[in-house]
Amino acid sequence: MSELIKRGRVPAVPALLRKIGPRAAPKRRPYAVRKPKDVAFEKPGDVVQIDTLSISILPGQTIKQFTAYDPFAKWTVAKPYKRATAKNAAEFLARVRQQMPNPVRAVQIDGGSEFMAEFERACADAKIPLYVLPPRSPKLNGAVERCNGAWRYEFYACSDLPLDIDKIAKRVDAFQHLYNNHRPHGALAGMTPAKYLSISRAKEAPPSHMS
Repeated sequence: MSELIKRGRVPAVPALLRKIGPRAAPKRRPYAVRKPKDVAFEKPGDVVQIDTLSISILPGQTIKQFTAYDPFAKWTVAKPYKRATAKNAAEFLARVRQQMPNPVRAVQIDGGSEFMAEFERACADAKIPLYVLPPRSPKLNGAVERCNGAWRYEFYACSDLPLDIDKIAKRVDAFQHLYNNHRPHGALAGMTPAKYLSISRAKEAPPSHMS
């Protein structure tokens, strides 16, 4: 190897490093953190996983769906956008907080740039803890990944979609309602998310006292 370097056939490592330049330091997140080990998720609302789903509606034309999922209630909230931007993600967070059946106590996301900037500030303003996954660990957001599979194969693959994003959004709203209120879920013993939450709340409610 040293002979090849002398003959100029192979560049020396220092020369390669100078050519490549210094590695850029990872961007610091002003609010998002790794989930502390002492934080446990145990019931609906404790955490909502958020991810994006890319859907090709025409050759060369792709839309992005933001999907939120409560892994305990199996409840989903979704909305399609033309692009996955941080501004759209922040707008989607407001939708999630409005449409999730339980108060959102934490949000978990991957390190995508759409979950920075405006989105991160929106979480901070709402005082919602924001947990970002370590690199190359999508399995930690496995629940929303599986939910995205349902969206892809049970909705998008079975729908003759319009091209207008607002019209697609109306179809998404309809499937979201079906998923949450009418679609049985094996992990909930065949109940729908709405039925599961109804029974759970009834069990947690204090007994009424007869007058």
